[in-house]
Amino acid sequence: MSDSIIEKDEIGRCIGEGTTTYVSFVTKKMPCIGDYVIIEFDDKEVLGLITKLARGNPAITGDIFDPETVSRIKYYEGDDFYIHGLVRILGDIKKLEIPRTPPPPGTIIKKAKNEILREIFQTKAHEGITIGHLISNPDVPVEINVNKMVSRHLAILAITGAGKSNAVTIIVDELLKLGGCVLIFDMHSEYANTEFTNGLVNVIPTKLNPIYLSLREQLILLNISSSAFIQERYIRKAHSEVKEKMEKDGLLTSFLEAIKTKLEEFNADNNISRSDRNSITGALNKVEDMILKYSYLLNDQVKNILDEINIGVVNVIDLGLVGEELADVIVSHVLRNILQQRKEYKTEKKGFAYPIFTIIEEAHVLSPIDRNTLSKYWISRIAREGRKFGIGLCLVSQRPKVIDPNALSQANNLIILKLVEPGDQRHVQNASETLSDDLMNQLPSLNTGEAILLGMMTKVPALVKINEFAGKKIGQDIDIVKEWSKAIKNKEKKKNQMKKEVKDIYGGSD
Repeated sequence: MSDSIIEKDEIGRCIGEGTTTYVSFVTKKMPCIGDYVIIEFDDKEVLGLITKLARGNPAITGDIFDPETVSRIKYYEGDDFYIHGLVRILGDIKKLEIPRTPPPPGTIIKKAKNEILREIFQTKAHEGITIGHLISNPDVPVEINVNKMVSRHLAILAITGAGKSNAVTIIVDELLKLGGCVLIFDMHSEYANTEFTNGLVNVIPTKLNPIYLSLREQLILLNISSSAFIQERYIRKAHSEVKEKMEKDGLLTSFLEAIKTKLEEFNADNNISRSDRNSITGALNKVEDMILKYSYLLNDQVKNILDEINIGVVNVIDLGLVGEELADVIVSHVLRNILQQRKEYKTEKKGFAYPIFTIIEEAHVLSPIDRNTLSKYWISRIAREGRKFGIGLCLVSQRPKVIDPNALSQANNLIILKLVEPGDQRHVQNASETLSDDLMNQLPSLNTGEAILLGMMTKVPALVKINEFAGKKIGQDIDIVKEWSKAIKNKEKKKNQMKKEVKDIYGGSD
């Protein structure tokens, strides 16, 4: 084909047998993976996304095995090449509906104009937040629909260092513009000291009133296993009777002290067997251990932790200094109360009064695939039921393959940054209906801060460069060399100080 019959905006031409979802093309120009294109056929303008490219030379084929032959051909033929690519069809530009017929061979493929792309990646006023811009076109900002992100849940997945935390802070900072209610379960103390540009951080004290703990949460803190059924039975009975008395007459002592007193009453009953008495004594010891071990966490004077959550700020529960087991209890406790109170608010107009977006860092720890945790149960419940009660869920992880697939599959929106491990890729694809093979193949080649956006929060899949967070954030990688240098200087400083003190005391030279 000569230049004279190639149209000005033409990228290439459809070739081979296309379908209603994919079409191959060939070109002499060099497009980029992630470019959006327009294919005009059947009186429609259809939007497509370039997902695969290969470069070839008609004279240098795969059956040539002599480099000198390749060199001679290149010398005489020059840098002649062709591009063979694949376009994923996304739908007509008006309604983004997949066409019912494939484009004919030879159909022109043009690059989509900025005006068309801006309209597609722009949301309705006051419903969207800007997360970044198209990788292939920095002039086109990408917005995501907040209502669909929160109500249909979100997962942010990537290897360590690919930009997950930056993506979280960008989303949170943008939600603050809308006066949103955000709660972050901060597993590594990354967000407590972050300075957001659009709002303040409300660090919620990690204190729990044992009165509000469920029996299962208390059993975990008591370290009573499921096999210790006699201890569990008496704890359950004590828990029930103390709760009943508290609701009837109030509580004059601490809740756990009341549990102890009730267990001592059981133990004083002459009608119980020796084995039961031994079990009660063991339960008493565990209650005393719990009071001592978790004195910094449990406090009968604090309010329900949900009363500490405010709207229009970033609410952070800092779990960086607690172990995984204790973090599980805290997260499950908060999620359980949020779901319960949002249900009460919907039916009785009392309880937690506004929608909330909960962000769970290290989701693979709290909702693992291979074991049951309290958090896993409540994460799954909110993933299934949260939409009806205005509870949004965001799962953040660098190890997607060990996240409970039931929870991950309920995240109808995905932000996937660089993801290299095939097991992680397959697990995400199995849990998602939107991650196609061609998009999955892009994951290893993404640069830091680049991501694939999928789901109901965006009209079409997007390859996006996420904006760089402009505020101050402490959760960055440690400068190892700088820290070593600082430690050596401090060591030398202490050494010199000691020498000076010795000299001052004993006199003389060093």
